[in-house]
Amino acid sequence: MSALSVITNAATTLEEARSIARLRPRYGRRLAAAAALLLAGLGVIGACVSQPFVAARPPSAPELSADPARLERDVRKLVETFRPRGYRHIEQLDRAAAYLGDELRAAGGRVTEQLYDVEGRTYRNVLARFGPASPARVVVGAHYDAANDLPGADDNASGVAGLLELGRMLGRAPLRGDVELVAFTLEEPPYFRSAHMGSARHAGALRAAGVEVRAMISLEMIGYFTDEEGSQAFPLAPLAMLYPTKGNFVAVVGNLEGLSLVRLVKGAMRGATDLPAYSLSSPALVQGVDWSDHRSYWDAGYPAVMVTDTAFLRNRRYHTAKDTPDTLDYSRAAKVVTGVAQAVLALANE
Repeated sequence: MSALSVITNAATTLEEARSIARLRPRYGRRLAAAAALLLAGLGVIGACVSQPFVAARPPSAPELSADPARLERDVRKLVETFRPRGYRHIEQLDRAAAYLGDELRAAGGRVTEQLYDVEGRTYRNVLARFGPASPARVVVGAHYDAANDLPGADDNASGVAGLLELGRMLGRAPLRGDVELVAFTLEEPPYFRSAHMGSARHAGALRAAGVEVRAMISLEMIGYFTDEEGSQAFPLAPLAMLYPTKGNFVAVVGNLEGLSLVRLVKGAMRGATDLPAYSLSSPALVQGVDWSDHRSYWDAGYPAVMVTDTAFLRNRRYHTAKDTPDTLDYSRAAKVVTGVAQAVLALANE
């Protein structure tokens, strides 16, 4: 290669390098802007999903407070007296239903039953109405059956005990609207996510009768809490950036159509007690979001949320023989029920 060629090539290379150097700031700025937009977008999504800035709502009846001792009594009654509560054990389910009806009636509820047949067996939902008739109804429910022949203390004797205690609180509350408490049957397999769930039958009957439902709240496992670091798991890893890693909070779970309902319930629960309340609003494709009776009301076109201790994402005894009454935290469960009561009053009295 001649000296002239070397000089020419070197000049060309130098000019290309200068051109690249001139472009770098421009591309760097564009990359930084794109990264900023991405982070902002993720922030907006995170804010929608978790709604972290919901303010505590002052309680309308601060004198109402759930009793931890009664919660424990009712959990033990369901687990020890009416076990097993699986779908095959009609006699035990009927005995449990009778007990629930008696307790809700004693609390001042107007109690009825919704009977229906599945594969030659008759099952029943227990319904209790509180407050005067109004154009729109607030529904709160919990399933009283248990998986297989398991004790089902957290899943879901805790939710049913909460429902009974809620009835006792509503019986002495200043209600201006119609509230219906429902103890559902057949939430567990083999009828889970089917038209045979008690909640599906109830939601369908409301829709067929043209009843307007302002909100439905499902109490699904509300008794297990722990302050152990790393005890809280998540259906998607990025959610760990938005929520505590200790299982010491209660969660309000809803869909994207129900953001306002999630905010109201969460705000009421935050204002009622010092128990941390977080929320998740998400499509049903996220694991666990629709894994309870609130799904039946979504299917019927009603707004609904689930209040939960996050079930299997925290409680490793879920669907095992170790889900027993002595593993639950009744003091914190009582705070859950106290918070739900304030949310119900806010909804019914608006």
